[in-house]
Amino acid sequence: MRVFHGTNMMVTRPEVRMVGYTKDFGYGFYCTKFEKQAQRWAMSKHNPHIVCVYEFEPSADLNVKQFPEMSDEWLDFVAACRHGQTHSYDIVEGPMADDEVWDYVEDFLAGRITREAFWALARFKRPTHQIIFCNDKALQSLTYIESYEL
Repeated sequence: MRVFHGTNMMVTRPEVRMVGYTKDFGYGFYCTKFEKQAQRWAMSKHNPHIVCVYEFEPSADLNVKQFPEMSDEWLDFVAACRHGQTHSYDIVEGPMADDEVWDYVEDFLAGRITREAFWALARFKRPTHQIIFCNDKALQSLTYIESYEL
């Protein structure tokens, strides 16, 4: 599977960096199978706006968690990761909680809205996808193809 990473630099050798705030699936190297989504990620960074392209070759010895769609399990996993809890997966794949959806997650966690209200509000206008490579073992399944500037 071809995956894309939006950034502000060419990344030929991806690495896991445990800095900044925690994200949907924890710390790691985030990619997507949607090129346009990676382009949006790149445009959110300082110049230059770069999209890196990789070939992802899954391996049976990797511990992978997949969320085919948003679900209660996905919501609980994202909430836990965003609050700093760690997990034991090498790779996690599924929909992303963009800023608007994350606001709904926070409202749910704070008890301001019910789980049912969260699902009513969290419908995406376009599909999203993210795949995170959580450690060096997972990163070995990626092969750099090319980068291009927007």
